[in-house]
Amino acid sequence: MAKDTPPRWDRRMQQRLSRGEAAALGELYDRFAALVHSLAHRVLDDDAAADQVTREVFGYVWENPDAYDPKQGSMRSWIARLTHRQAVHRLRELEAAAAAESGRSGESATEELEQKVRRASAAARADYIVTSMPAPLRAALELAYHQRRDYRQTAADLGVTEDEARRRLRLGLQLLSTANTRPLVEGASPPGYGRSL
Repeated sequence: MAKDTPPRWDRRMQQRLSRGEAAALGELYDRFAALVHSLAHRVLDDDAAADQVTREVFGYVWENPDAYDPKQGSMRSWIARLTHRQAVHRLRELEAAAAAESGRSGESATEELEQKVRRASAAARADYIVTSMPAPLRAALELAYHQRRDYRQTAADLGVTEDEARRRLRLGLQLLSTANTRPLVEGASPPGYGRSL
């Protein structure tokens, strides 16, 4: 199978959505709603706004299943990019309205907004990387970070050798280091996605 060939599930899901199968949307929602909501919440820091972005993203996917290009990556990645774009769009709208209401200058408000977008983008990318990494790497990082375990304690908790625990932690941290160097959103926007959904 070629490296750029998407998983069969992605192709079948796109076909089902294109045929208008409501059950396909339900299945897609069940699979990715938590990811979409968490990415949107990471950018917006607001449950209601994240809920709205979640509805908008799945509405866009339902109405535009052919906007997904399997050659550009997995459906999961596409949905994450859609979510990020829409959440950033919503954040810009909210911040612009807040700046106008408070009377802040345009240049300083724009600079503050762009810093906020960069921080939120890096955090969202880190969340996406962690949720996407293999379970053994994720488990090691969660033990080390959330429970403050060193590699020896992590090895004991996971029932692996110390060398394996160090390897998992190193790989997980290497993946996370890309959160600040690569944007979540790469490439051109899908058709019609330069505006609000």
